[in-house]
Amino acid sequence: MASFIIEGGHRLQGEITPQGAKNEVLQILCATLLTPEKVTVRNVPDILDVNNLISMLRSMGVEVEHLSGGEFSFCARNIDEKYLDSDEFLKLCSSLRGSVMLMGPLLARFGRVLISKPGGDKIGRRRLDTHFVGLMKLGAAFSYNDGRGVYELKAEALNGTYMLLDEASVTGTANIIMAAVLAKGVTTIYNAACEPYIQQLCRMLCRMGAKIEGIASNRLVITGVEALHGCEHTVLPDMIEVGSFIGMAAMTRSELTIRNVSLENLGVIPDSFRRLGIIVEERGDDLYIPRQDHYQIESFIDGSIMTLADAPWPGLTPDLLSVLLVTAIQAKGSVLIHQKMFESRLFFVDKLIEMGAQIILCDPHRAVVNGHDHGISLRGRTMTSPDIRAGIALLIAAMSAEGISRIDRIEQIDRGYQNIDERLNRLGARITRVEL
Repeated sequence: MASFIIEGGHRLQGEITPQGAKNEVLQILCATLLTPEKVTVRNVPDILDVNNLISMLRSMGVEVEHLSGGEFSFCARNIDEKYLDSDEFLKLCSSLRGSVMLMGPLLARFGRVLISKPGGDKIGRRRLDTHFVGLMKLGAAFSYNDGRGVYELKAEALNGTYMLLDEASVTGTANIIMAAVLAKGVTTIYNAACEPYIQQLCRMLCRMGAKIEGIASNRLVITGVEALHGCEHTVLPDMIEVGSFIGMAAMTRSELTIRNVSLENLGVIPDSFRRLGIIVEERGDDLYIPRQDHYQIESFIDGSIMTLADAPWPGLTPDLLSVLLVTAIQAKGSVLIHQKMFESRLFFVDKLIEMGAQIILCDPHRAVVNGHDHGISLRGRTMTSPDIRAGIALLIAAMSAEGISRIDRIEQIDRGYQNIDERLNRLGARITRVEL
């Protein structure tokens, strides 16, 4: 267990480059199981969730080589199928949410997969129906072993089909794509997720020999192939980190340049912060956030209160609502934050209220933030990080607060943010990591 001790009130200055995208790389690493040939992946972030998945792949028999920095090679030619039935493997699955995306590749490659209920953030229900139903439509038989608490999927052969997903699940879509590329015939996935993570996965698979049409749309047509080969792939910058840095700059009244953000893959993220009144300048592929002593929340054209809500891509990613919420605390005006996807993701706001924020939690999905316009400073407090995104939001609040704050269980932050304390300290923050 570890904690952050944060001395608030220090401004940031300089440049920072976002890490590789966590949500993308978890899919990409699972996809390396689809071929016995070597796959090289660049811009892999050094974060807990990714490192745990790499460790799992090694335990499964994948040959993993750390080439340099964030560059790794993976070769899944000698998978230990007996290990995939072991209690050790299932225990590891239960501790890592990303393990759910092992289902599609293992089913397609070996015709059978066992998996326990995956771990991850405690942010409410995260059902797996879309994954299982999609794989069953491809021909897999599904069962649940109550004694071991594991799901099992079997298929002598997978066959292409048409399916309409009941939700545009990113991980569900990824699992179905990875199974369908080795299925016989044509698979059409309608209401597919089309986030940049999915686009990147599809492009990588096509470089491996897959045939996928409709990339970047919600209708994918996949023609199965006999086998896939190796390739090289570079992971996009993490859009959630980019948004987090914009929020930090605004809350701490700092001047910050965010380098190499892959602007074309940020979607509505810059405009969502602009709606809070934050100046976000585009300079080539960089974002420049000037120092602002005040920023004012927009209203809708009819004068009604601004609402920021998550939606499937190209809508606003739910992973940034916690950051937008905390950033609004020091804006001028009011905003309604509507988290539609997860029931428990807003429950961290009680910690912000204890720091002095004026927030009304309307229900598990909605909160109204009445901004201070920097007229009232937040107060340092001792807090616990409940999940990755709430953790970074609490860190932003602590960096802007008066006095000393402590955030416990920072392993949650480490799951998604690479050496965040060291990187921010180089910009002027005062964050000390304490190992307990």
